[in-house]
Amino acid sequence: MAQGWDWCAAEGATARWQALLDADATLAHRLPGAEARFALVQPGRAITLTLAGGRITLAEGAEAPTRFTAPAAVWEEFMKPLPARHHHNLFALRMRVPEFSAEGDDLAWAQHAHILRRALDLGRWASWGKQGPAPASLRPRLGTPTPCPDAQGRYVTVRARGRDYVLYGETHGTGRPILGLHTAGSDARQFHRLAAEPRLRAAGYAITAFDMPGHGRSPAPGQPGEWALDTELYAELILAFREAWGFTENPVLLGASMSGEICLEIALRAPTRFARIISCEGADHIPGRRTPFADHPRVNAAIFIPEWVEGLMAPHSPAECAAEVWWQYSQGGCGTFPGDILFYSGGWDARDRVHRIDTTLCPLVMLTGEYDFSCTMEISAATAARIPGARFEGMSAMGHFPFAENPARFLDFLLPALEG
Repeated sequence: MAQGWDWCAAEGATARWQALLDADATLAHRLPGAEARFALVQPGRAITLTLAGGRITLAEGAEAPTRFTAPAAVWEEFMKPLPARHHHNLFALRMRVPEFSAEGDDLAWAQHAHILRRALDLGRWASWGKQGPAPASLRPRLGTPTPCPDAQGRYVTVRARGRDYVLYGETHGTGRPILGLHTAGSDARQFHRLAAEPRLRAAGYAITAFDMPGHGRSPAPGQPGEWALDTELYAELILAFREAWGFTENPVLLGASMSGEICLEIALRAPTRFARIISCEGADHIPGRRTPFADHPRVNAAIFIPEWVEGLMAPHSPAECAAEVWWQYSQGGCGTFPGDILFYSGGWDARDRVHRIDTTLCPLVMLTGEYDFSCTMEISAATAARIPGARFEGMSAMGHFPFAENPARFLDFLLPALEG
Protein backbone atom coordinates (compact mmCIF):
# COMPACT_ATOMS: atom_id res chain seq x y z
CA MET A 1 0.00 0.00 0.00
CA ALA A 2 1.24 3.48 -0.81
CA GLN A 3 1.94 5.57 2.26
CA GLY A 4 -0.85 7.77 3.58
CA TRP A 5 -2.88 9.50 0.93
CA ASP A 6 -0.28 8.82 -1.78
CA TRP A 7 -2.40 5.96 -3.11
CA CYS A 8 -4.73 8.66 -4.50
CA ALA A 9 -2.00 9.62 -6.95
CA ALA A 10 -2.43 6.31 -8.78
CA GLU A 11 -4.35 6.58 -12.03
CA GLY A 12 -8.09 6.44 -11.40
CA ALA A 13 -7.77 6.10 -7.60
CA THR A 14 -9.48 9.37 -6.67
CA ALA A 15 -12.14 8.78 -9.30
CA ARG A 16 -12.82 5.36 -7.78
CA TRP A 17 -13.24 6.93 -4.32
CA GLN A 18 -15.46 9.66 -5.75
CA ALA A 19 -17.64 7.07 -7.46
CA LEU A 20 -18.06 5.20 -4.19
CA LEU A 21 -19.06 8.42 -2.44
CA ASP A 22 -21.61 9.27 -5.14
CA ALA A 23 -23.21 5.81 -5.16
CA ASP A 24 -23.21 5.02 -1.44
CA ALA A 25 -26.67 4.32 -0.01
CA THR A 26 -25.61 5.19 3.54
CA LEU A 27 -24.43 8.65 2.53
CA ALA A 28 -27.49 9.22 0.37
CA HIS A 29 -29.75 9.64 3.38
CA ARG A 30 -27.17 11.36 5.60
CA LEU A 31 -25.93 14.09 3.26
CA PRO A 32 -29.02 16.26 2.62
CA GLY A 33 -28.47 19.50 4.53
CA ALA A 34 -24.82 18.79 5.28
CA GLU A 35 -22.45 21.71 4.68
CA ALA A 36 -18.81 21.44 5.73
CA ARG A 37 -15.28 21.05 4.40
CA PHE A 38 -12.52 18.87 5.83
CA ALA A 39 -8.89 18.50 4.79
CA LEU A 40 -6.79 15.36 5.25
CA VAL A 41 -3.18 16.54 5.30
CA GLN A 42 0.21 14.88 5.18
CA PRO A 43 3.57 16.30 4.04
CA GLY A 44 3.41 16.59 0.27
CA ARG A 45 -0.27 15.74 -0.19
CA ALA A 46 -3.65 16.97 1.00
CA ILE A 47 -7.18 16.01 0.06
CA THR A 48 -10.28 18.10 0.73
CA LEU A 49 -13.75 16.68 1.20
CA THR A 50 -16.50 19.23 0.57
CA LEU A 51 -19.99 18.42 1.81
CA ALA A 52 -22.58 20.50 -0.02
CA GLY A 53 -25.65 20.05 -2.17
CA GLY A 54 -26.24 16.49 -0.98
CA ARG A 55 -22.84 15.36 -2.27
CA ILE A 56 -19.23 14.93 -1.13
CA THR A 57 -16.67 16.26 -3.59
CA LEU A 58 -12.99 15.31 -3.45
CA ALA A 59 -10.25 17.72 -4.48
CA GLU A 60 -6.52 18.16 -4.05
CA GLY A 61 -5.48 20.76 -1.48
CA ALA A 62 -5.85 21.67 2.17
CA GLU A 63 -8.15 24.70 2.01
CA ALA A 64 -10.69 23.80 4.67
CA PRO A 65 -11.92 25.17 8.02
CA THR A 66 -11.16 21.82 9.69
CA ARG A 67 -7.84 20.08 9.05
CA PHE A 68 -6.62 16.66 10.16
CA THR A 69 -2.83 16.45 9.85
CA ALA A 70 -0.48 13.52 10.34
CA PRO A 71 2.62 11.96 8.77
CA ALA A 72 2.05 9.57 5.88
CA ALA A 73 2.87 6.55 8.07
CA VAL A 74 0.03 7.43 10.48
CA TRP A 75 -2.48 7.76 7.65
CA GLU A 76 -1.24 4.49 6.15
CA GLU A 77 -1.89 2.71 9.45
CA PHE A 78 -5.30 4.37 9.71
CA MET A 79 -6.35 2.96 6.34
CA LYS A 80 -5.47 -0.66 7.07
CA PRO A 81 -8.31 -3.19 7.54
CA LEU A 82 -7.18 -3.71 11.16
CA PRO A 83 -5.20 -0.63 12.20
CA ALA A 84 -2.93 -0.64 15.23
CA ARG A 85 -4.46 0.50 18.52
CA HIS A 86 -5.47 4.16 18.60
CA HIS A 87 -5.10 4.47 14.80
CA HIS A 88 -8.56 3.15 13.88
CA ASN A 89 -10.67 6.29 14.32
CA LEU A 90 -10.19 10.07 14.15
CA PHE A 91 -11.23 10.53 17.78
CA ALA A 92 -8.71 7.89 18.85
CA LEU A 93 -5.96 9.51 16.79
CA ARG A 94 -6.65 12.88 18.36
CA MET A 95 -6.61 11.51 21.90
CA ARG A 96 -3.62 9.15 21.79
CA VAL A 97 -1.38 9.68 18.73
CA PRO A 98 0.94 12.67 19.25
CA GLU A 99 1.81 12.98 15.54
CA PHE A 100 -1.86 13.60 14.68
CA SER A 101 -3.53 17.00 15.02
CA ALA A 102 -7.06 18.28 14.47
CA GLU A 103 -7.33 22.02 13.92
CA GLY A 104 -10.15 24.37 13.15
CA ASP A 105 -13.90 24.00 13.49
CA ASP A 106 -14.65 21.33 16.10
CA LEU A 107 -18.35 22.13 15.92
CA ALA A 108 -18.47 21.20 12.22
CA TRP A 109 -16.66 17.95 13.03
CA ALA A 110 -19.19 17.14 15.75
CA GLN A 111 -22.09 17.89 13.44
CA HIS A 112 -20.75 15.75 10.60
CA ALA A 113 -18.68 13.06 12.37
CA HIS A 114 -20.94 10.23 11.18
CA ILE A 115 -20.73 11.41 7.57
CA LEU A 116 -16.97 11.92 7.72
CA ARG A 117 -16.44 8.43 9.16
CA ARG A 118 -18.43 6.86 6.34
CA ALA A 119 -16.56 8.87 3.73
CA LEU A 120 -13.23 7.72 5.17
CA ASP A 121 -14.44 4.12 5.27
CA LEU A 122 -15.14 4.41 1.55
CA GLY A 123 -11.63 5.80 1.09
CA ARG A 124 -10.31 2.74 2.89
CA TRP A 125 -12.38 0.47 0.65
CA ALA A 126 -11.04 2.20 -2.44
CA SER A 127 -7.43 2.01 -1.21
CA TRP A 128 -7.80 -1.75 -0.64
CA GLY A 129 -8.70 -2.21 -4.30
CA LYS A 130 -12.04 -3.79 -3.46
CA GLN A 131 -14.57 -4.23 -6.25
CA GLY A 132 -18.21 -3.27 -6.02
CA PRO A 133 -19.92 -1.05 -3.44
CA ALA A 134 -18.68 -1.06 0.13
CA PRO A 135 -20.79 -2.87 2.75
CA ALA A 136 -22.69 -0.81 5.29
CA SER A 137 -19.96 -1.60 7.83
CA LEU A 138 -16.35 -2.60 7.21
CA ARG A 139 -16.35 -4.59 10.46
CA PRO A 140 -16.49 -8.41 10.28
CA ARG A 141 -19.99 -9.83 10.26
CA LEU A 142 -21.42 -12.46 12.57
CA GLY A 143 -24.25 -13.32 10.22
CA THR A 144 -26.56 -14.05 13.14
CA PRO A 145 -29.55 -12.03 14.38
CA THR A 146 -29.81 -10.47 17.81
CA PRO A 147 -30.56 -13.28 20.28
CA CYS A 148 -33.90 -13.30 22.06
CA PRO A 149 -32.83 -13.87 25.66
CA ASP A 150 -35.02 -15.66 28.18
CA ALA A 151 -35.18 -12.52 30.28
CA GLN A 152 -37.33 -12.36 33.38
CA GLY A 153 -37.85 -8.66 34.02
CA ARG A 154 -39.51 -6.64 36.75
CA TYR A 155 -39.39 -3.28 38.46
CA VAL A 156 -38.10 -2.69 41.96
CA THR A 157 -38.16 0.43 44.12
CA VAL A 158 -34.92 1.35 45.84
CA ARG A 159 -33.91 4.17 48.14
CA ALA A 160 -30.76 6.18 47.58
CA ARG A 161 -29.67 9.61 48.76
CA GLY A 162 -32.91 10.03 50.70
CA ARG A 163 -35.36 9.41 47.85
CA ASP A 164 -37.02 6.55 46.02
CA TYR A 165 -36.04 5.38 42.52
CA VAL A 166 -37.86 2.86 40.35
CA LEU A 167 -35.42 0.61 38.49
CA TYR A 168 -36.05 -1.98 35.80
CA GLY A 169 -34.00 -5.17 36.09
CA GLU A 170 -33.91 -8.51 34.31
CA THR A 171 -32.32 -11.92 34.82
CA HIS A 172 -31.21 -14.23 32.02
CA GLY A 173 -31.09 -17.94 32.78
CA THR A 174 -30.29 -19.72 36.04
CA GLY A 175 -27.04 -20.31 37.85
CA ARG A 176 -24.47 -18.45 39.85
CA PRO A 177 -25.43 -14.77 39.62
CA ILE A 178 -23.51 -12.02 37.87
CA LEU A 179 -24.77 -8.47 38.47
CA GLY A 180 -23.95 -6.54 35.29
CA LEU A 181 -23.71 -2.75 35.25
CA HIS A 182 -24.20 -0.97 31.94
CA THR A 183 -21.97 1.82 30.65
CA ALA A 184 -22.63 5.58 30.62
CA GLY A 185 -25.66 6.61 28.59
CA SER A 186 -26.74 3.06 27.74
CA ASP A 187 -28.84 0.39 29.47
CA ALA A 188 -29.02 -3.28 30.43
CA ARG A 189 -29.60 -4.44 26.85
CA GLN A 190 -25.82 -4.35 26.58
CA PHE A 191 -25.81 -7.76 28.30
CA HIS A 192 -28.27 -9.56 26.01
CA ARG A 193 -25.71 -11.17 23.72
CA LEU A 194 -23.34 -12.06 26.54
CA ALA A 195 -26.18 -13.64 28.53
CA ALA A 196 -27.06 -15.81 25.52
CA GLU A 197 -23.50 -17.12 25.02
CA PRO A 198 -23.53 -20.93 25.37
CA ARG A 199 -20.09 -20.98 27.04
CA LEU A 200 -21.27 -18.70 29.84
CA ARG A 201 -24.35 -20.81 30.44
CA ALA A 202 -22.33 -24.01 30.34
CA ALA A 203 -20.09 -22.55 33.03
CA GLY A 204 -23.17 -22.20 35.23
CA TYR A 205 -23.65 -18.42 35.32
CA ALA A 206 -26.75 -16.24 34.95
CA ILE A 207 -26.68 -12.48 34.36
CA THR A 208 -28.87 -9.94 36.11
CA ALA A 209 -28.66 -6.35 34.93
CA PHE A 210 -30.65 -3.18 35.59
CA ASP A 211 -31.22 0.19 33.97
CA MET A 212 -30.01 3.20 35.91
CA PRO A 213 -32.59 5.96 36.60
CA GLY A 214 -33.67 7.56 33.33
CA HIS A 215 -31.85 4.91 31.31
CA GLY A 216 -33.56 2.26 29.20
CA ARG A 217 -36.80 1.24 30.86
CA SER A 218 -36.22 2.94 34.23
CA PRO A 219 -38.28 6.11 34.71
CA ALA A 220 -36.46 9.43 34.64
CA PRO A 221 -35.98 10.86 38.14
CA GLY A 222 -36.53 14.47 37.10
CA GLN A 223 -36.87 16.82 34.16
CA PRO A 224 -34.98 16.04 30.92
CA GLY A 225 -31.39 17.18 31.17
CA GLU A 226 -31.29 17.31 34.98
CA TRP A 227 -29.54 13.97 35.53
CA ALA A 228 -26.17 14.29 37.28
CA LEU A 229 -24.44 11.19 38.59
CA ASP A 230 -21.96 11.20 41.46
CA THR A 231 -20.08 8.52 43.36
CA GLU A 232 -22.34 8.41 46.42
CA LEU A 233 -25.59 8.15 44.45
CA TYR A 234 -24.14 5.53 42.10
CA ALA A 235 -22.87 3.29 44.90
CA GLU A 236 -26.11 3.56 46.87
CA LEU A 237 -28.21 2.65 43.82
CA ILE A 238 -26.15 -0.48 43.13
CA LEU A 239 -26.20 -1.70 46.72
CA ALA A 240 -29.91 -0.93 47.07
CA PHE A 241 -30.72 -2.83 43.87
CA ARG A 242 -28.67 -5.78 45.08
CA GLU A 243 -30.82 -5.96 48.21
CA ALA A 244 -34.15 -5.28 46.48
CA TRP A 245 -33.64 -7.92 43.79
CA GLY A 246 -33.38 -10.71 46.32
CA PHE A 247 -30.24 -12.59 45.31
CA THR A 248 -29.96 -15.89 47.19
CA GLU A 249 -26.16 -15.74 47.11
CA ASN A 250 -23.56 -13.06 46.64
CA PRO A 251 -23.35 -12.14 42.95
CA VAL A 252 -20.23 -11.36 40.95
CA LEU A 253 -20.15 -7.63 40.14
CA LEU A 254 -19.24 -6.82 36.52
CA GLY A 255 -18.93 -3.37 34.97
CA ALA A 256 -17.08 -1.43 32.29
CA SER A 257 -16.19 2.22 31.75
CA MET A 258 -18.10 4.25 34.37
CA SER A 259 -19.44 1.00 35.84
CA GLY A 260 -15.90 -0.37 35.88
CA GLU A 261 -14.96 2.64 38.00
CA ILE A 262 -17.82 2.20 40.44
CA CYS A 263 -16.78 -1.46 40.81
CA LEU A 264 -13.67 -0.13 42.55
CA GLU A 265 -15.81 1.97 44.90
CA ILE A 266 -17.95 -1.05 45.75
CA ALA A 267 -14.75 -3.03 46.42
CA LEU A 268 -13.90 -0.35 48.97
CA ARG A 269 -17.21 0.01 50.76
CA ALA A 270 -19.01 -3.36 50.42
CA PRO A 271 -16.61 -6.17 49.49
CA THR A 272 -18.38 -8.85 51.54
CA ARG A 273 -21.62 -8.40 49.56
CA PHE A 274 -20.11 -9.73 46.35
CA ALA A 275 -18.43 -13.01 45.47
CA ARG A 276 -15.95 -11.36 43.10
CA ILE A 277 -15.58 -7.99 41.38
CA ILE A 278 -14.54 -7.62 37.74
CA SER A 279 -13.76 -4.05 36.70
CA CYS A 280 -13.40 -3.56 32.94
CA GLU A 281 -12.03 -0.34 31.44
CA GLY A 282 -11.69 0.97 35.00
CA ALA A 283 -9.21 3.23 36.74
CA ASP A 284 -8.95 5.37 39.84
CA HIS A 285 -9.31 8.58 37.80
CA ILE A 286 -10.00 9.48 34.14
CA PRO A 287 -9.68 13.20 33.37
CA GLY A 288 -10.33 14.97 30.09
CA ARG A 289 -13.14 12.82 28.70
CA ARG A 290 -15.99 15.33 28.70
CA THR A 291 -17.22 16.91 25.49
CA PRO A 292 -19.41 20.00 25.05
CA PHE A 293 -21.10 18.43 22.03
CA ALA A 294 -23.01 15.74 23.97
CA ASP A 295 -25.54 18.42 24.96
CA HIS A 296 -25.07 21.23 22.45
CA PRO A 297 -27.94 23.19 20.86
CA ARG A 298 -26.38 22.88 17.38
CA VAL A 299 -25.45 19.19 17.55
CA ASN A 300 -27.79 16.22 17.25
CA ALA A 301 -26.89 14.27 20.40
CA ALA A 302 -28.67 11.16 19.10
CA ILE A 303 -26.05 11.01 16.32
CA PHE A 304 -22.97 12.57 17.90
CA ILE A 305 -22.92 10.58 21.16
CA PRO A 306 -23.06 7.13 19.52
CA GLU A 307 -20.59 8.30 16.90
CA TRP A 308 -18.19 9.44 19.62
CA VAL A 309 -18.39 6.07 21.35
CA GLU A 310 -18.22 4.12 18.07
CA GLY A 311 -14.53 4.93 17.90
CA LEU A 312 -14.02 3.37 21.34
CA MET A 313 -14.76 -0.08 19.92
CA ALA A 314 -12.07 -2.25 18.35
CA PRO A 315 -12.19 -2.73 14.57
CA HIS A 316 -12.30 -6.49 15.20
CA SER A 317 -15.70 -6.24 16.92
CA PRO A 318 -18.58 -7.62 14.84
CA ALA A 319 -20.73 -5.27 12.80
CA GLU A 320 -23.96 -6.45 14.41
CA CYS A 321 -22.67 -5.84 17.94
CA ALA A 322 -21.21 -2.43 17.10
CA ALA A 323 -24.49 -1.40 15.46
CA GLU A 324 -26.40 -2.37 18.62
CA VAL A 325 -24.05 -0.34 20.82
CA TRP A 326 -24.45 2.62 18.45
CA TRP A 327 -28.25 2.35 18.42
CA GLN A 328 -28.61 1.95 22.18
CA TYR A 329 -26.54 5.09 22.69
CA SER A 330 -28.72 6.90 20.16
CA GLN A 331 -31.72 6.12 22.39
CA GLY A 332 -30.02 7.35 25.54
CA GLY A 333 -32.35 10.23 26.42
CA CYS A 334 -31.82 13.96 26.82
CA GLY A 335 -28.86 14.75 29.07
CA THR A 336 -28.39 11.15 30.22
CA PHE A 337 -24.95 10.54 28.74
CA PRO A 338 -23.40 13.89 29.79
CA GLY A 339 -24.94 13.44 33.24
CA ASP A 340 -23.16 10.10 33.55
CA ILE A 341 -19.89 11.53 32.27
CA LEU A 342 -19.93 14.00 35.17
CA PHE A 343 -19.13 10.93 37.26
CA TYR A 344 -16.93 9.06 34.78
CA SER A 345 -14.46 11.84 34.03
CA GLY A 346 -13.72 14.22 36.87
CA GLY A 347 -16.28 13.37 39.54
CA TRP A 348 -14.79 9.92 40.10
CA ASP A 349 -11.42 10.21 41.81
CA ALA A 350 -10.17 7.45 44.10
CA ARG A 351 -6.43 7.99 43.69
CA ASP A 352 -6.06 8.45 47.44
CA ARG A 353 -8.25 5.43 48.32
CA VAL A 354 -7.82 2.46 45.99
CA HIS A 355 -4.80 1.18 47.91
CA ARG A 356 -7.21 0.43 50.78
CA ILE A 357 -9.17 -2.18 48.79
CA ASP A 358 -8.89 -5.51 50.61
CA THR A 359 -8.82 -8.26 47.98
CA THR A 360 -8.76 -10.93 50.69
CA LEU A 361 -12.41 -10.06 51.36
CA CYS A 362 -13.41 -10.06 47.69
CA PRO A 363 -11.15 -10.95 44.73
CA LEU A 364 -10.69 -8.11 42.23
CA VAL A 365 -9.82 -8.56 38.55
CA MET A 366 -9.31 -5.62 36.17
CA LEU A 367 -9.62 -6.10 32.40
CA THR A 368 -9.09 -3.41 29.75
CA GLY A 369 -9.31 -3.52 25.97
CA GLU A 370 -6.32 -2.90 23.71
CA TYR A 371 -8.22 -0.38 21.55
CA ASP A 372 -9.74 1.63 24.39
CA PHE A 373 -8.33 5.14 24.02
CA SER A 374 -10.40 6.61 26.86
CA CYS A 375 -9.16 4.34 29.64
CA THR A 376 -6.09 2.68 28.20
CA MET A 377 -4.56 -0.61 29.30
CA GLU A 378 -1.66 1.34 30.81
CA ILE A 379 -3.99 3.49 32.94
CA SER A 380 -5.88 0.45 34.26
CA ALA A 381 -2.67 -1.49 34.90
CA ALA A 382 -1.29 1.41 36.93
CA THR A 383 -4.42 1.43 39.09
CA ALA A 384 -4.28 -2.34 39.61
CA ALA A 385 -0.64 -2.06 40.66
CA ARG A 386 -1.72 0.18 43.57
CA ILE A 387 -4.19 -2.41 44.88
CA PRO A 388 -2.55 -5.30 46.78
CA GLY A 389 -3.77 -8.61 45.37
CA ALA A 390 -5.58 -7.16 42.35
CA ARG A 391 -5.03 -8.88 39.01
CA PHE A 392 -4.90 -7.01 35.69
CA GLU A 393 -5.06 -8.33 32.15
CA GLY A 394 -5.14 -6.46 28.86
CA MET A 395 -7.69 -7.73 26.34
CA SER A 396 -6.24 -7.89 22.83
CA ALA A 397 -8.49 -6.93 19.91
CA MET A 398 -11.06 -5.44 22.30
CA GLY A 399 -12.32 -1.94 22.98
CA HIS A 400 -14.19 0.04 25.63
CA PHE A 401 -17.46 -1.98 25.71
CA PRO A 402 -16.27 -5.59 26.02
CA PHE A 403 -19.46 -7.34 27.08
CA ALA A 404 -21.47 -5.57 24.35
CA GLU A 405 -19.11 -5.05 21.40
CA ASN A 406 -17.67 -8.58 21.21
CA PRO A 407 -19.23 -10.92 23.79
CA ALA A 408 -17.79 -14.14 22.38
CA ARG A 409 -14.23 -12.83 22.54
CA PHE A 410 -14.86 -11.22 25.93
CA LEU A 411 -15.61 -14.67 27.33
CA ASP A 412 -12.00 -15.66 26.63
CA PHE A 413 -11.08 -13.17 29.36
CA LEU A 414 -14.20 -13.22 31.52
CA LEU A 415 -14.36 -16.97 32.19
CA PRO A 416 -10.81 -17.15 33.65
CA ALA A 417 -11.57 -14.01 35.67
CA LEU A 418 -14.68 -15.63 37.11
CA GLU A 419 -12.88 -18.78 38.19
CA GLY A 420 -9.27 -17.71 38.79
